[in-house]
Amino acid sequence: MNQSKTKIELVISQIEQQIKNRSLTPGSRLPSVRKLSKDLGFSVSTIVEAYERLIAVGKIESRSGSGFYVVGPLAPLALSELGPKLDRSIDPLWISRQSLEAKPDAFKPGCGWLPNDWMPLESIRKALRSATRNEDDNLMGYSSPLGLPALRDLLARRAQSKGIEANLNQVLLTDSGTQAIDLVCRFLLKPDDVVLIDDPCYFNFHALLKVHQVKVIGIPYTSTGPDLEAFKEAIEAYNPRLYITNSGIHNPTGATLSLSTAHQLLKLIEQSNLIVVEDDIFSDFEYNAAPRLAALDNLSRVIFIGSFSKTLSASIRCGYIIAKPEWIDQLTDLKIATSFSHNGVSAEVLLSSLTDGSYRKHIELLKVRLAKAMHDTITKLEPLGIKPWIKPQAGIFVWCHLPKGVEASKIAKYCINHQVILAPGNAFSQAPNAGQFMRFNVTQSNHDHIYKTLADAIQQESS
Repeated sequence: MNQSKTKIELVISQIEQQIKNRSLTPGSRLPSVRKLSKDLGFSVSTIVEAYERLIAVGKIESRSGSGFYVVGPLAPLALSELGPKLDRSIDPLWISRQSLEAKPDAFKPGCGWLPNDWMPLESIRKALRSATRNEDDNLMGYSSPLGLPALRDLLARRAQSKGIEANLNQVLLTDSGTQAIDLVCRFLLKPDDVVLIDDPCYFNFHALLKVHQVKVIGIPYTSTGPDLEAFKEAIEAYNPRLYITNSGIHNPTGATLSLSTAHQLLKLIEQSNLIVVEDDIFSDFEYNAAPRLAALDNLSRVIFIGSFSKTLSASIRCGYIIAKPEWIDQLTDLKIATSFSHNGVSAEVLLSSLTDGSYRKHIELLKVRLAKAMHDTITKLEPLGIKPWIKPQAGIFVWCHLPKGVEASKIAKYCINHQVILAPGNAFSQAPNAGQFMRFNVTQSNHDHIYKTLADAIQQESS
């Protein structure tokens, strides 16, 4: 009797979980009693009892001659219920919250941004003062959903310097780079579509794509770009809708897309129904510009996005989308439906900060500081047996191999209890060997406490 009861509860739990993660939505037909009995290896009476209990609590209904169906409103979207349960130390959402909500005395080598004292504070203050002196309508009224024309024109000209032929009518401002990707996903995707991402990739891509309930396929990333053979196989096997990537400075690996790989990649894309979202958020850190897919493709199948949260201010929320005109028109309608207008004050502040004459000097200083921080971080990690996968040409991240036998998630758990927030490789990748890697933000890795804590964690794990 107890065994039978346990089986009934297992059936109920399985169906309830499918309703929570929206695999089963209102109106979905459940498997017949006999089919589910066969699939699970349980008796017919066990399945009947489970269905009866679900009917009793109003979660399913029986339709005469037709079968059993899910009823009730659509379950609230709980990201934690979508996909397999993750250990908290490798859950992208949890890692982001730990970094964003960290106490002032915490160390954050796993976060994705620069320290506040690396940012151009006086330039932002000056721009804010300027914005408050503008006409009242700029401070109190709605702005164009496309965004400030002068800033859009500047962004178009910056894109042209990368070989991307665009004008201000092909630029849509957003509230962030993340919102830019979200808008594109809303525009192009429906549940169960297939999306290709780099493996490893920026961990918030995983979290965002969960929201859109798509199937994600990781393409191994090499030192020169995505693995072309794996990319070809994925196109043939899955007919994917989108590919999301960084091609300037790759996050988390720090690798750079080569011109040869870019050309071969576009040939594969041209033979498919695939659209590319090219995230260019780290471009101003480059010494030598990598090829841009948007330039080589002439914005035919590529949507180009970015923001300035890494170089100017994470608080001045402003990103952008550059795409062909007909897509910008439809994305603008979607933006009106989801956020109505644009943050005009943020756009004014960003425009002022980019054009007051100080931005170029700020970036040049940043590049020098980044090169030193990269060297210092790699040097300090080496005695711990933590070695770079490649030495990045530029940027803020170094993707590292951990010592043999050391598991990233266990190191991360130990370190967070000692006020050190890390970014284990499992958060960026589903690959079996992802736990052997860790991403370090070199601008946030300059304190001895970090390396002492890492050493203690590795010693404990190795003993």
